[in-house]
Amino acid sequence: MEQITEFAAAKINLTLQVTGKRPDGYHLLQSLVVFAGVGDCLRFSPADDLSLDISGPFASHLTADSDNLVLAAARKLQEQLGSAFRGKALPGAAIQLEKNLPVASGIGGGSADAAAALRGLQRLWKAEIPENELMSLALDLGADVPVCLTSSGSWMEGIGEVIAPGPELPKLYAVLINPAVPVSTPEIFKALKGTFSPVSEKPAVMVSLTDLTCYLESTPNDLQAPAISQAGIVSEVLSGLRGSRECSFAAMSGSGATCYGLFPTAKAAESSAETLSAERPGWWVVPTFLR
Repeated sequence: MEQITEFAAAKINLTLQVTGKRPDGYHLLQSLVVFAGVGDCLRFSPADDLSLDISGPFASHLTADSDNLVLAAARKLQEQLGSAFRGKALPGAAIQLEKNLPVASGIGGGSADAAAALRGLQRLWKAEIPENELMSLALDLGADVPVCLTSSGSWMEGIGEVIAPGPELPKLYAVLINPAVPVSTPEIFKALKGTFSPVSEKPAVMVSLTDLTCYLESTPNDLQAPAISQAGIVSEVLSGLRGSRECSFAAMSGSGATCYGLFPTAKAAESSAETLSAERPGWWVVPTFLR
């Protein structure tokens, strides 16, 4: 039986600035997004109907009901492809989701899964829709889904619909930590106080880790402070990373509570992850690369 596999890489917001708010209540953002070498895995097989089976270390945090983003993405793609299958039954799929990423953690797990579903099902069904239509469909599923479709370093602006290629970056090695405390993105935005950030310059090239670190220090994550006010353990995670030997920079990703630390080498990241994992056995701690 034919089976299609798609990797859903963790999305890391190296920066996240809130630059304004639309009349409809949606916040405007500017973010430098990269993707990690860790993520979920989705497998797709032909079937008459749509079904979803969830396994993996974080499977218990999800249900395969109508609200699941993977199934929502599959249904939307079916609707979009309806005209291409005129006179024929819409195709189904048996979908397997291996959930390796913590849920509600600020690294786009659900969005990455939805994007992987859109990519994988187009391959399984041997059908494609125009890129502009696919991006519109992705945005309907969530603000982070369009950038997760690309799964490559990008500048993300607007409410998530404006995507441009990111800068040339050095090889990046990181430690990701989630303290096993889910946070609510809407609540974090509600806690956001003060004026909006000005739109920052977007360098085309940052050739060294030092260059990138200088940029990140000048463009902090605007949601980090409100996240700490809602979940103080985020501050503890950041302190652990910043206290690690050879950590060049540490910040929160997205609306949290996952934080990342940047290291000069893979060995330094692995050593730090080993130490932090031993100190906090209840935390999700992984060394990885970013691209």
